[in-house]
Amino acid sequence: MRRLTLIPLALRALGLGAVLLLLINPSRSRPLAGGAPPLVLLDASLSMAGTNGPWIAALDSARRLARGGSIWRFGSDVDAFDSTPPRDGQSLLAPALAAAAARGAPVTVITDGAIADSGDLPADLRRRPRVIVLPRTAFFDAFVASVEGPSRVAVGDTVRLRVAYGVAGPRTAGAARRASLVVSAGGRRITATPVPLPDSGSLATEVMLPPAQLATGFQALEVRLAGAGDVEPRDDARLFVIEVSAQPVAVVLAAPPDWESRFFAKTLADVSRVPVKLLVQTDATNWRDGTTLAPLGVDAVGRAAGGARLLALIGDPARLAPYRRRAGIVLWPFTAARSGDWYVDPPPATPLAGAFAGVDWDSLPPAAGVVDLPADSSAIVVLTARLGRRGAPRPILLVRDSGGVRSAVITGTGLWRWGFRGGASAEAYRSLVAAIADWLLSDVAAGKERFGPAVPVAAQGLPLTWRWRGSGAPNAIAITLESTAGSRSATLRFDAQGEASLRLAPGVYRWRAGDQGSEQGMVAVEQYSDEWRPARVVLATQPGEVGGARHDVGARDLWWLYAIAIAAFAGEWAWRRRQGLP
Repeated sequence: MRRLTLIPLALRALGLGAVLLLLINPSRSRPLAGGAPPLVLLDASLSMAGTNGPWIAALDSARRLARGGSIWRFGSDVDAFDSTPPRDGQSLLAPALAAAAARGAPVTVITDGAIADSGDLPADLRRRPRVIVLPRTAFFDAFVASVEGPSRVAVGDTVRLRVAYGVAGPRTAGAARRASLVVSAGGRRITATPVPLPDSGSLATEVMLPPAQLATGFQALEVRLAGAGDVEPRDDARLFVIEVSAQPVAVVLAAPPDWESRFFAKTLADVSRVPVKLLVQTDATNWRDGTTLAPLGVDAVGRAAGGARLLALIGDPARLAPYRRRAGIVLWPFTAARSGDWYVDPPPATPLAGAFAGVDWDSLPPAAGVVDLPADSSAIVVLTARLGRRGAPRPILLVRDSGGVRSAVITGTGLWRWGFRGGASAEAYRSLVAAIADWLLSDVAAGKERFGPAVPVAAQGLPLTWRWRGSGAPNAIAITLESTAGSRSATLRFDAQGEASLRLAPGVYRWRAGDQGSEQGMVAVEQYSDEWRPARVVLATQPGEVGGARHDVGARDLWWLYAIAIAAFAGEWAWRRRQGLP
């Protein structure tokens, strides 16, 4: 009888044990089944087909190793295999390895070893695949690394471009020691600047374009390193898109000139994305260009001030009185200012308050003085300051909007020290100038510009990025692109961050959108790519992990554990029924 009682107890214990294991669900690592087909990751970045690139050998190796398996191309993205030449402008291996790890198949990577994200590869993904490196044979190359300059200028402005150039690879016997940076627009040569070539690495120089060399409208400048005698010509030139306007959109008149006007004009050009002209009155009658110091007549100053959408008068109100007007003006007097340490308070709720979000007001240097102006009930006080952080606040920035006629008044002096100090203070100064520019140019710069290219030039193999700048949620935009190859249409679909991307073949494109092309501009895709240049091999050949890929198996993944639980409880019930037990 005792033996008969122990049998159902054992069956119940076995069933409860199986259920407990299913509830806890312990797991252990187990090698994958040996039948998984191999997967080959083939580097399809432009360097594989560049000078001395191993594309043909890599293609043959991938086909041989992938028999019975799959081939994926990787570069900027992960794509299905095709035998077309590489087209991606960078080598990103991490996304391909992460996707391959999910499949659990044996992985082989074939590359030239110049991987852009090697430092970001997780250790487990890095050591798992077999890696075959087919390095490029070294060669001498001269290149133009970057071109920087103003995106908008006015007719007659001197354009200053900062050009970085250099050489890489072993220098050949016939390689030149000097070359020229040749700037051209539309096939027309504008200027050439002789430059020395370094033994290795890169140098930077400034190239100036003479005034009146560029026609109005959008221009694509080509900056080419000529006469270097290198092997790879596709990275010898860079493109730079610039807009030339007939009149400066913003004009700053300074009488007398000081640091306030210099910092304001420079920052205004940075934040407003419009051409800015600085004119200074060096004495009671003579005006000069604030950049070139060329003398200007009073009539020329009057025409510039009268045609500007935004006019800033900084200095002595009496000397600047002939140029004063009602709309689109910034008045910044600094005569008869009450000196002292005036600390700026956090802004009250105004239409411009959002522009100052994130500014740490306690960290800013104090204003050097405040000019007392008659009270104006129609003005909106945007910023105030207190002398020594005590006493009644005094307005230092006021704006007015009377029937759509907008203006701004700054009464604080010494605010240029915010920009001079750098860091958070410089960002606060940029916010101040940007708020004023947006207030006065809102219907000129922002209201008609719903979107635009984040950067108008992209290297070959990389997409052009567009950014939504209009109010409200971004929506899809249809644009038309015209180039020497013809016209085509495209649709920009913006994501939640307000960005859209578009891949184009190398060339210069004029784009337009909206009714009758009300929004337009120019973008360019270069022949240049970082992939054409010789690069250091950062990925080494390796055999991969022994034993292949592994995966975790939990108790709930084992079918026989469910079968044991069901069989144990069913067996106990049958035994009890047979013995007549409850």
